[in-house]
Amino acid sequence: MGIISKHKNSIKLYYSSNSSLGKQTLAYVTQSKKEILAIDLSKTKLTGTQWIEIAEALHTPLSSLVNQNHPDFTQNYTEKEIHLSNEDWIKVLHKNPEVLKGSILMVNNSFYLLETPTDFIKYLESDSAGLNPQKPFIN
Repeated sequence: MGIISKHKNSIKLYYSSNSSLGKQTLAYVTQSKKEILAIDLSKTKLTGTQWIEIAEALHTPLSSLVNQNHPDFTQNYTEKEIHLSNEDWIKVLHKNPEVLKGSILMVNNSFYLLETPTDFIKYLESDSAGLNPQKPFIN
């Protein structure tokens, strides 16, 4: 059992308000008629265990969650091939949440990496959970 709270009919969005992609995705979320918990990673830090749980749910390594072409990342890591431990990738995400490759959407028990703001709509429309229409709850 993971430590991220998962409930039927729940939606969470993990994003960074320090990135243009995060801000744009949040704009789509705000227009949604679904009740959504938006978690700004630049204000709310996830634990290492939560990052690992998200990566496992996405079936991807932690390194794949980081935009390794982002200027904040390349400024600190100039080598062509980057070999970091999971703990190091978590530190990167904690220190610079804007390097997150996209926003992360959790619908019910499923996680999705949103690499464009419109991906939010695609995954929400494909979900037939019958969620209660409400204004988003922004954290």
